[in-house]
Amino acid sequence: MSGVVRAYIGLGSNLEDPRRQVRTAMAELDALPYTRLVARSSLYRSDPMGPPDQPDYINAVAAVDTLLTPPALLDALMGVERAHGRVRNATRWGPRTLDLDLLVYGEGVISEGRLTVPHPGIAERAFVLLPLLEIAPDLEIPGRGRVAALAAVLADDGIERLNGDE
Repeated sequence: MSGVVRAYIGLGSNLEDPRRQVRTAMAELDALPYTRLVARSSLYRSDPMGPPDQPDYINAVAAVDTLLTPPALLDALMGVERAHGRVRNATRWGPRTLDLDLLVYGEGVISEGRLTVPHPGIAERAFVLLPLLEIAPDLEIPGRGRVAALAAVLADDGIERLNGDE
């Protein structure tokens, strides 16, 4: 594919068999139009961000090569979320069946209404940086720095890499 852009997607779930939700979503990323899954991290367990009275999250990061524009990729990701029963409501950082975040889109810096890339919280979230470190340690996040350097200064409390089907 020419005109291909490497994008990184954060995946998270803490409802309705979160491991299955994330694994299934990985396969669905590979099935998106004009998009190919090229790398996936291990699964990670993390404490919930936001209200504490919710289950732990299962997180991962995927790398895709895509011809989709950032808004088209975001729409496709939201479609996958809806297919997993994601309901967007006013509860910020509440429990969810699936959350897909467009973390990085090539070297792009985008700030247009519903889309900000790189993802605004990327440099402060161990549940994003540790899986990203696993698949792209040398990735330069526009305006933030190299993944390995960002991860090196971030506390990883509450994050656990899962092996196999733990």
